[in-house]
Amino acid sequence: MTGTVTEKIINGHIVEGKQARGEEVALKIDQTLTQDATGTMACLQFEAIGIPRARAELSVSYVDHNTLQTDFKNADDHRYLQSIARRYGLEFSRPGNGICHQLHLERFASPGKTLIGSDSHTPTAGGIGAFAIGAGGLDVAVAMAGMPYRIKYPDIVGIKLAGKLSDWVSAKDVILEVLRRIDVKGGVGKVLEYFGPGVGTLSVPERATITNMGTETGATTSVFPSDQETKAFMEAQERDEEWISLEADADAEYDEIIELNLSEVEPLAALPHSPGKVKPVSEIAGIAVQQVAIGSCTNSSLRDLKITANILNGHTIADSLHLTINPGSRQVVEHLVKSGEMRYLIAAGARILENACGPCIGMGAAPSSQAVSVRTFNRNFEGRSGTKDAEIFLVSPEVAAATAIKGVLTDPRDLGDYPTIEMPLRFIVNDNMFIRPLPPDESARVTIIRGPNIKPLPDFTPLPGTLEGEVLLKVKDNITTDHIMPAGARILPLRSNIPEISKYVFEAIDHKFPSRALERGGGFIIGGENYGQGSSREHAALAPKYLGVKAVIVKSFARIHLANLINFGIVPLTFKDPTDYDSIDMGDKLEVVIGDLRGDDVRLRNRTKDTVIELTHSLSQLDAEILKTGGKLPWVKVRVGN
Repeated sequence: MTGTVTEKIINGHIVEGKQARGEEVALKIDQTLTQDATGTMACLQFEAIGIPRARAELSVSYVDHNTLQTDFKNADDHRYLQSIARRYGLEFSRPGNGICHQLHLERFASPGKTLIGSDSHTPTAGGIGAFAIGAGGLDVAVAMAGMPYRIKYPDIVGIKLAGKLSDWVSAKDVILEVLRRIDVKGGVGKVLEYFGPGVGTLSVPERATITNMGTETGATTSVFPSDQETKAFMEAQERDEEWISLEADADAEYDEIIELNLSEVEPLAALPHSPGKVKPVSEIAGIAVQQVAIGSCTNSSLRDLKITANILNGHTIADSLHLTINPGSRQVVEHLVKSGEMRYLIAAGARILENACGPCIGMGAAPSSQAVSVRTFNRNFEGRSGTKDAEIFLVSPEVAAATAIKGVLTDPRDLGDYPTIEMPLRFIVNDNMFIRPLPPDESARVTIIRGPNIKPLPDFTPLPGTLEGEVLLKVKDNITTDHIMPAGARILPLRSNIPEISKYVFEAIDHKFPSRALERGGGFIIGGENYGQGSSREHAALAPKYLGVKAVIVKSFARIHLANLINFGIVPLTFKDPTDYDSIDMGDKLEVVIGDLRGDDVRLRNRTKDTVIELTHSLSQLDAEILKTGGKLPWVKVRVGN
């Protein structure tokens, strides 16, 4: 099969649809991934589908988000997830084992495989040559049930890498450079595929950093070829039998090519409050910093923590700040302990957190009021850290470590000689914190454990041909899923309790929204460009559905959130003329005639202003059918045989 890496994987997995740009295709999914913040709901949905066992080639349930146990809720969810894994044939990664994306890269991801995960940073596995997509939990539950996943055949952007990274510059700076060029919407509807002579200079963990944060461009996914560097990584993980060569052909054609010389990349930082607001560190150095945080699924690999340890070796962190480090996996920790480099981190004054997402999702280590926090994470949305008025900068481990030493945002090139690190030829492999699936005859006898915080799913009923209601909220551009459904230690434990978590919808924008929505009997949300960017969290659609939201009308949608709205029976509509956004106000009473949604023309009548506006949508016929049924769960239940 000829073509790009993307085309080779997609075309080899199509079970329905045309191999043509923009056409909807159904893909066979080889692997699924869930984590506890989204996975509890995904498992409730999988149970509701009603089949006896997961049918994907591999399904893994990770616990890495809700690990801060301030009461029974998270612990109860973890017991539920473990019992679900044993009942339905899933691999289960126990709390403390590590971050799902780091672990999946180490132990399960393989070149040429398709993977969807209920986490927007699932494209991390693209660093090993997998076609890995973030999706809502319901889409993952459906894939676990053996049904295909549908996408529009993407445009493929070739990012041609030349040269080699200079000292003090790392993979994080590469993806920040990509974001500087195309911003947070430049990847929508596209796959970012890396090729060229510079690829061979990057290790698999470095490639995974790039594909991980490619999510922030809005891309469907990002992917690297599988080459000798990939083979070496898989051999070191004792998985060489899973390796295949997978590279673009010499005559492969891309829809667009971006040329990037690695030798010219310099240390970069994303400024508050967007991953796309990127500037060279040299231009903004000197800003006083109160916190440094190193880790997350973007930068918690052994390579990243080795370089951090060796930069900090012999230093003490500045008096003006504190430093937290969360390693990506137990394997990373074991190597740091074995090499003695963990001692460098501890001696320098770092606070070593558990192997979990932690501060990246506001699960502990929130900065102080009005603090500047320099982080190696992938998102810096306002309030995501747990402190609304904190200023979050996103940087590489090198910049973060230099900043921890100096107390101000620092260009690491000012430190002098770049440390040399040695990577192991063989990784320490210890899978004892994975609980393997039971045989079918044993799993059928497992009892599911449900704590009191786990509530049943709400009902999903068919949609009428006309939607009526009030404009409950009007928002601007780049509304994130953090705006819609916040994360953090206070709210994340409610992910399995829709009535409770719905009380926090749009809390950061308008805390009265939930009560208003219920009092008005539901209604509409009006928004600007790129509505729903960020996380894959389906609760940003599911909780508004519970509150009675009938349609979201915006200038444009982010990909995953658009799919989640369809999945839960909220009609996603766009303005045919974007300037019509200005003619609708909060409190206006609307009548939206959607009919059967087969055509792309929808009429909105503003009863308050006595005006008519033309709307449109990007729904396929199948999307329309799912919506009219009331959502994907009732649609799937009648189609999956027991």
